[in-house]
Amino acid sequence: MLGNRYSRTDLFALVPQLDLRFEPQLEQLDRLLDDDELFDRVRDDLARRHPKTRSRGRPSTPVEVILRMLVVMRLYGWSYAQAEYFVNDSLVLRQFCRAYLEKVPDDTALIRWASTIGPETLQALNDRVVQLARGLKVTRGRKLRVDTTAVETDIHFPTDSGLPGDGVRVVSRLLRRAKAALGEAAAGLGEAFRSRVRTVRTLSQQLHRLARRKGDQGRAAMKAAYGRLIATARRTGAQGKRVLKALRGRADEPATRRLAARLEEVLPRLSQGIRQAERRVLEGESVPAGEKLLSLFEPHTQVIPRFKAGKAVEFGRKLRLDEVEGGLISGYAILERGGGQDQPHLPDSLANHRRQFGRPPDLLAGDRGLESAENERLAREAGVRHVALPHVGKAPPGRRAEERGRRFKRAYRFRAGIEGRIHVLRRDYGLKRCRYRGERGFGRWAGWGILAHNLAKVADAGASR
Repeated sequence: MLGNRYSRTDLFALVPQLDLRFEPQLEQLDRLLDDDELFDRVRDDLARRHPKTRSRGRPSTPVEVILRMLVVMRLYGWSYAQAEYFVNDSLVLRQFCRAYLEKVPDDTALIRWASTIGPETLQALNDRVVQLARGLKVTRGRKLRVDTTAVETDIHFPTDSGLPGDGVRVVSRLLRRAKAALGEAAAGLGEAFRSRVRTVRTLSQQLHRLARRKGDQGRAAMKAAYGRLIATARRTGAQGKRVLKALRGRADEPATRRLAARLEEVLPRLSQGIRQAERRVLEGESVPAGEKLLSLFEPHTQVIPRFKAGKAVEFGRKLRLDEVEGGLISGYAILERGGGQDQPHLPDSLANHRRQFGRPPDLLAGDRGLESAENERLAREAGVRHVALPHVGKAPPGRRAEERGRRFKRAYRFRAGIEGRIHVLRRDYGLKRCRYRGERGFGRWAGWGILAHNLAKVADAGASR
């Protein structure tokens, strides 16, 4: 049964000789997290874990403890295991997380509860924090700066041999489990459970050695080795389809049903990886970035051109960030396309700002990736008084004079601050690399990072007064 909170206990009063107290930031965060709307939204998501979570079962870890531990975890950059250890070890953190003298939830319990809080809820929580910041006069929404950044997914560097190799390894592991789950029925499938992992490993090592060879002979040897790798992966895929058919025949058993669902998920990706390797290596065809599968485990990963020294591209997702004065991220969105310009996303930023603050910003600033005549027109029509988007290409004389003026330069210096904000988010709040799985996991990872950042900014502003 889902509980709300433990009975209140003042741990500081129990040991007055230690003179324990919250540091200023935690003191302000403690007040912010007492907000009923934040609590109710998290509770609604946690209640979806099972149909009768609200009313049946043993008493669970209270909602208040879960919310505060997840915030603390992202605030300090801890793992789930570290969050459990440090909260359990500290009277101050026990008081802040409202765990008091009760048992602190272990890392596996935290993982299960955290996975029930969806990215949509985290968007709503961030909106609520922005409203609280408005009420506390941390921001008034007069200035808006917009930019995008890349957040990497947790994958190894994609290669043409890596996808078929990963596919064979994962399918072989599932086949081994399926053999145990099918029991006597597995005897009729013969060679369908054969593992080809060792063959793929040998071929992958051979490809690494052949990659050093130059000339036509080296290229021919590479193609021949890739042909054998693809044939091996294709045979493993055929084995997987035979076993999947047998598993579907026993769909009434939970174990076989789970294995069938996993094979249904992996086999199409293996087929796509095989076809991709054929097109690129054997046929010499260039595969468009939008059609590429970069990871068997994170299929939503995209190629993001960065044009930076030492890192021409990144593999992950692109994130749009809207920042207002006061250092708050008032809005964010995971973009559908990793490449291309950012101009199509500016109208969404303006619409989100009007929804949050009830009016357009007085100042809108962005880099050249956001500049277009259409965007400037939209901003003017929306009521933005001053638009600081530098002209792309050769500017007409009037525009050059405007961009050399003091007002434009001051606005563009304000824009530069979002680069520092992105650096802080990547360094301190985990937006350099996503550690959660799947597209929804990516949304949860980005949402928790931005929420923890905004809570810290509001708390710091309150502590400095």
